[in-house]
Amino acid sequence: MKANEFTRVKINPFAITRDLRAFDKETGNIYKTVAILSKRANQIASEFKEDFHENVKDVVSHHSHDAFDETHENKEQIELARFYEQLPKPSVLAIQEFENNEIYFKSPVK
Repeated sequence: MKANEFTRVKINPFAITRDLRAFDKETGNIYKTVAILSKRANQIASEFKEDFHENVKDVVSHHSHDAFDETHENKEQIELARFYEQLPKPSVLAIQEFENNEIYFKSPVK
């Protein structure tokens, strides 16, 4: 999922107190749930990072290197950085996906 798709997700910007019992219903263990959420948050963060680097590469490759273009390029990079800073945190997105049953996970067989 691209970062632009995460901007459409409606997330409450305020801190929310969550019921821990809701988190261990699916897995039967709160620690398993935390591990699942952690892995998904890392996946989301990795997707953000890849998307960010692609966008920065596009900005840099579209400009030649004279003084005017460097200033313009720098402004575009700042705008791009602000866009990514305003995205919801990967951990919050992972929690929302878990609550909406959008995360697939399976337990390894012993």
